[in-house]
Amino acid sequence: MVARCFGFGTGLASWFRGRIAGPLLQILRKGTEPKKLAFSASLGITLGVFPICGVTVFLCGIALALFGSQCHAPTVMLANFFATPVEISLVVPFLRFGEVITGGPKFPLTSDALKKFLTGQASREIVYSIYHALLGWVVAAPVLFGALYIALVPCFTILTRRFSTAVPSSPKKMSSSPRKTVTSPSEVKLKIRDV
Repeated sequence: MVARCFGFGTGLASWFRGRIAGPLLQILRKGTEPKKLAFSASLGITLGVFPICGVTVFLCGIALALFGSQCHAPTVMLANFFATPVEISLVVPFLRFGEVITGGPKFPLTSDALKKFLTGQASREIVYSIYHALLGWVVAAPVLFGALYIALVPCFTILTRRFSTAVPSSPKKMSSSPRKTVTSPSEVKLKIRDV
């Protein structure tokens, strides 16, 4: 309540509506297959948490080129954009996970380590820490992708049913309702005259 009085919550809410919710609704209204949307979102989030900042967009572009029509490009990029804050917060867990896998020494996350990094004294430790973070992501990525896909298929199924404006292409779906859908004003006039 206090945040609204001082205008703190309105900027974030409008940013979220404009950058996340609006594009997601446009994607859902196109009537894309829920499994394709779940696959694309899972891929975008999994690549979006890659532990090297600034590389995720290129990884998503490569994945889109490799998977082609199996992916929905806007969903991959939106999920990648959505995963950016999560990416930053998962760098340290991926680093620690990679250190556990290799049994290597822990990279110290202290102000002294930052000073060594800035002066160029910790170059070997930095390379090892990047390697450990990448290894942690490579091992965790398939599990993350699978869990996201399993969780997102029912979500996108519900969302596409609710927000999709596309006409069903299957004859079975068309025959389930006995009435013909009225699409133009001239058909409405004809229906009224026939009554």
